Amino acid sequence: MTDGRAGRARWASAVLAALGLLAGACGTSQGTGPGTSAGTGRQSGAATVQRSSPAATAPTATAISTPSATPISSAGSLVAGRYQPLWPFADEKQARDWQESYRSGGHQPWHLDAERTALSFTQGFLGFTGVDQVVKRTVTGGDARVSVGIRGEGGGRPGIAAVIHLVRFGAGPDAPWEVVGTDDTTFSLTTPGYGAVVSSPVRVGGRITGVDESIRVDVRATGSARPLGERCCVAAGGDGVPWSATVTFRAAPGRTLTLVASTGGHVAKVERFAVTGVRVAR
Repeated sequence: MTDGRAGRARWASAVLAALGLLAGACGTSQGTGPGTSAGTGRQSGAATVQRSSPAATAPTATAISTPSATPISSAGSLVAGRYQPLWPFADEKQARDWQESYRSGGHQPWHLDAERTALSFTQGFLGFTGVDQVVKRTVTGGDARVSVGIRGEGGGRPGIAAVIHLVRFGAGPDAPWEVVGTDDTTFSLTTPGYGAVVSSPVRVGGRITGVDESIRVDVRATGSARPLGERCCVAAGGDGVPWSATVTFRAAPGRTLTLVASTGGHVAKVERFAVTGVRVAR
C-alpha cells in the first residue's frame, strides 16, 4: 500500500480549510469525508483499487486500504527502502550476489525481465500453474505492474487473476526485479496491513465480489518450498463483502512472509489471488 498518508493528510486539511471559509461566507456548514468504499466490484461500476504493496504515489480516486507501516528492519532489507522483499530475493545481499554472477557469467538473465519474474513467482513460488498468461505489462523506470491471468474459455480473452507489483532491487541497469505485492480490485487482502508485524495465529482478511467463492490462505516465505501455514477453505460471496480467516504458521522471528489468498473453481482452480508482505515478530 502507498505510504502517502502524510500527503493525503495535508490535502485533506487544505480542503477542510477551504470548505470552512466557504461555510463562513455563506452562513452554512458542510461535512466532508472519504467517499470511496473498499472492495468495490466491477458489477457496481469502476473498480476500486486496493494495494497490497505500497505505491510511489496514490492515484486519484484510489482507496488505499493498507498504508505502509514503519519499517522494522534496516533499509538494506527493504526494496527501495520501503517495500517488503517477497520473491525471489530475501534481502539486498542476495540481489547483489546475483548481479555479480550475472556480470561474470550471465547467470539467470530472467531476473531482468519483469514478465518472466511475475510468471515465475505465480507458477513456481505460489504454485498456481494454471495462471500462465501475461495479460498486460506497465513499466515506469524501476517500477512495474504485470497482470497475469488464465486462458479464456473457447480461446477468448484471458481473465486477469492478479496485478503483480515489482520493483528493481538494488542499483544499476542490471538491478533485478523483485515482487513486492499486488494491486487488488474485486478480491483484496488488506488485513494485516502491508509491512505489519505479526505472530501466529494471524488473522487475515479483505473484501470479495463473486458468487460461491472458496478462499484459500497460504503463508509462504522465500527459500521454503512448502507453505509455512495454510487454511482452506473459507466460503464467501456477494458484492464487496468482507471475508476473514485465522491461520497458524511456524516461522523464525524477523522473517519476511508472503500472505496469499486465492479463489477459483468456476473456470479454473485459481482464478484470482492477492498477496501482501508482513514480518514475523521478534
